[in-house]
Amino acid sequence: MHTDIITQIDSPEMLESLLTEHAAVLLLFGAPDCGVCQTLKPRIAEMLAQEFPQMRMAYIDCQAQAEIAASHNVFALPVVECVFYGKTFGRFSKVFSLADIRGALARPYGLIVTE
Repeated sequence: MHTDIITQIDSPEMLESLLTEHAAVLLLFGAPDCGVCQTLKPRIAEMLAQEFPQMRMAYIDCQAQAEIAASHNVFALPVVECVFYGKTFGRFSKVFSLADIRGALARPYGLIVTE
């Protein structure tokens, strides 16, 4: 399991720093009591590790970080936001699949990877 690659966001400053330091970041907005959120977290981490290894993943607990959730217009869970160079390239809310996320990441990720 690749949950060790998930950064837990504890402040707006920490999120801003992560988005500034990394070209590609996937944000997962969730809550401890959201079963779907907790199921998605390791599955998304696994997909990123296998297919998008240069992408960072951040988890925002919306109960603990309500200010961050509100500033990102997160009012229903789960929400996934795909951010490249500080700009949102894909956003998924409530009902979506890993394939939806994979599709949103493929093209912009391919443009930033310099291997």
